[in-house]
Parts: sequence; structure tokens; C-alpha cells
Amino acid sequence: MPETIISSKTKTVVISPDKPFVIIGERINPTGRKLLAREMAAGDYSRVERDALKQVAAGAHMLDVNAGIPLADEPGILAHSIKLVQSLTDVPISIDSSIVEALKQGLEVYEGKALLNSVTGEEERLEVVLPLVKKYGCAVVGISNDETGISEDPDVRFEVAKKIVHRAMDYGIPREDVVIDPLVMPIGAMQYAGRQVFRLVYRLTHELGVNTTCGASNISFGLPNRGPLNGGFLSMAMASGLSSAITNPLEEHIMSGIAVGDVMTGNDANCSAWIKANRKPDPEGEEGGARRRRSRRKG
Repeated sequence: MPETIISSKTKTVVISPDKPFVIIGERINPTGRKLLAREMAAGDYSRVERDALKQVAAGAHMLDVNAGIPLADEPGILAHSIKLVQSLTDVPISIDSSIVEALKQGLEVYEGKALLNSVTGEEERLEVVLPLVKKYGCAVVGISNDETGISEDPDVRFEVAKKIVHRAMDYGIPREDVVIDPLVMPIGAMQYAGRQVFRLVYRLTHELGVNTTCGASNISFGLPNRGPLNGGFLSMAMASGLSSAITNPLEEHIMSGIAVGDVMTGNDANCSAWIKANRKPDPEGEEGGARRRRSRRKG
């Protein structure tokens, strides 16, 4: 199975269907978070600091950093945020922007091998983003839409993904450094959006030979009680080969869904992580347990 290696200055993360699922924390993103947007635009990064530390403490392996604030200096804010997050934690970063100059400035200050988020199948986008990926030796998220938009046909989205991978290889970017986002659509608006993603992820993994990621919360957009839907979706997508996701590690249902997925795909060896997280504490404490062990030895 393919392995995509992402790193910070001191820590390496491997994205692969044969490895434990990689959780990319989504919360450093002002889209839909008006208070965070106002603070970042005003030079207040205290919430960015808290979100970075909370997500890592909750189990995020990587952090997505986005500074998409209308009428603000997105390249400068993104570069500053990346430097700040790097000073607080050693997890690798997904540099997230639709603005090429912001991606460039983010890469310039990043220490390690980043995940660049993102490139689409549009010719104009391919021609400006892929040279950056090659120059800085990073990996890139390829989003499976192009000039025609987002197709509801998963086979069309597969062909767009294939185009992105082949174009990247033309630039000398190895296949394993392209992580495809199959585009998760809201299940409340498209009845079979889940089935489509599962089928597409399987093909991307086994036919195209690439790793995958997605914005997992899109699946439940517009529906109540979204946590269980997101967690269940991730478990099922992992069975099809999904190897990472940009998601919220502070949401209990999501983290439990991922933990179940790792167990069921065999990526939690001997179920050790599950046992460690769910073993009930000894009611008598460690001392009582030690006494019973000594007693058994004597017997």
C-alpha cells in the first residue's frame, strides 16, 4: 500500500491504509467562525494557540492551518499562524489556502515536509500549484473537481483524480505524495453520497494507488446530532481505504469512530490502543492489584 510521509522539524507522520488513521485537526480555520476570523485579522492569535494545543492533546496527528479571511492579508496571516503553531507543537501541518501566494509564503516558513492543501484538476491551478509542490518537496491534496465543477458521478471524479496524479508525476512528484480528496457531499442533500465516497475511496486506494483524505464533517452538513454521523461515516470510509481526514478531534463520536475503524481494519495491533483507552481502572487502585498479583504468585 502507498505511504505518504509528512513531517515537522522533529516528527514524522505516515499516511497509509496499512497504518493507524491520521487525524488532521480542522479547527484552525476562520471559515464559519466569525470570532476567530475577527481575532486573526486584528492580530490576536490567542484562540489559534488554544485550538492548536487542545487538538493535539485530544489526539490530532497533524493540524490544518487556514487563514481564509475576506479583505485580510491572507498570505501574511497564514505564514504567521504556521510559525506560531510550529513554536507550540511538533505535529506536522497541512497548509490550507485557495490563494497561491498564501501557499507559497506558508511553505517558505514551514520546517519539514508539509501537506499542501490543495490543487484541483483545473489546468490553471495545476500549472501554478504543482511547481510549488516540486520546488518545496512537499505532498499535496488533490481535490477531484475541475473546470466542469463537482460531478455527482464518482467515476468522473475518479478520472479527475487520475488526471491530477498523472500531471503531478509529469512534474516529477511521486504518486505517494498526492493525497486525493474524493469530495464528500452532504448526505442530507444526496441520498447516496456515502456510498459514492466509499466506492470512490476504494478505487483510489486499490486502482490508482494513492492515499486519501476528506473534510469529514461535510457528510452531516445540515443535519441534527452530527457527531454520530461523522464518526460512523469515518469508520465505514476507513473500511474502504480512507487513510486520513481533516476533522474535529475534540468530538468524542468522531474519535471513537476512528478508534473502531482502526480496530476493524487491523491497524490497531492486538487492539492495544483500544484496550488502553477503554480498560476499566482497578477499583482497588494499583496497590490492590499488586497485592493480588503477589498473592497469586505465592499460591
